[in-house]
Amino acid sequence: MASSKTTRGAAVDEADGSGGGQSTEKSVEKSTAKTNAGDAQDLAGLEAGLDALDTVQIKRVSPVEVLVQKVLPPIVAVAVVLALWKVLVVAKVTDDYKLPDPGLVWDALRRLWLQGELFDIVWTSVSRGLFGFVIALVIATPLGLIVARVKFIRAALGPILSGLQSLPSVAWVPPAVIWLGLNDQMMYTVILLGAVPSIANGLVAGIDQVPPLFLRAGRTLGARGLVSARHILLPAALPGYVAGLKQGWAFSWRSLMAAEIIAKSPDLGLGLGQYLENQRNNSDMAGVLLGILMILVVGIAIELLIFAPIERRVLRSRGLLASAR
Repeated sequence: MASSKTTRGAAVDEADGSGGGQSTEKSVEKSTAKTNAGDAQDLAGLEAGLDALDTVQIKRVSPVEVLVQKVLPPIVAVAVVLALWKVLVVAKVTDDYKLPDPGLVWDALRRLWLQGELFDIVWTSVSRGLFGFVIALVIATPLGLIVARVKFIRAALGPILSGLQSLPSVAWVPPAVIWLGLNDQMMYTVILLGAVPSIANGLVAGIDQVPPLFLRAGRTLGARGLVSARHILLPAALPGYVAGLKQGWAFSWRSLMAAEIIAKSPDLGLGLGQYLENQRNNSDMAGVLLGILMILVVGIAIELLIFAPIERRVLRSRGLLASAR
């Protein structure tokens, strides 16, 4: 009897042990499943957050918003300036020959148009400015790369480029006339001396902001020398490079206007700067103001039509613009 009870007790204990082990294993499995599910949810949330950070929200701007935000403000500003100008003329704050009526400036513009001279005057200056800027771009880009990457050349030429950039462009006109005479070569020389330092310094500044990790990654992949400059340095330095291009165009245009105002020759043709100087010699203040306005309008037009779209595209490609314009 005792042996039978002992056997039954052992069997019961074995059954209880087996059931407890199975229960423990099930609890561990449930806990592990819950932990894995929680980790998966956390990982999915992290990925969603990173995707949200990396994704640029593109919002198409309607034509009405473009009109209100981009077109209307400049029109209002011009209207306000014209109104103030007219008020000053009516109030007789100065002599008429010093501050002519806006209508006289319009008449001067209309006269140039009817005589067929307006387009020729504008194109003479614009073609020179753009061609000189392209030459400056070709020279300044490799120069900026070399200065940025070669320490000895940077130490030697860096301060010179900065000094040339701060030098007024008009200072180059007298020596350029003596060196080259009154011709287009003189004009282009003045443009280059004004634009090349600005473009090169802009590229150097952009390259200085490229993370060193990019260059190390490129070297790991075999990108060295010109390949590294083409595929790593220039794309990474584009924001600073584009800023340098914009400033280079501004210096090109200013240099050209200074050269056209000072240098006068029939071989040079009639550009905007020379037209402005001719009107000054004739004491025609309406013509002087018209020349100033045309120089201003051309400079703004080149900025809006060429450089602004390039800058927006570069910034948008880096996720720095929140909306598509």
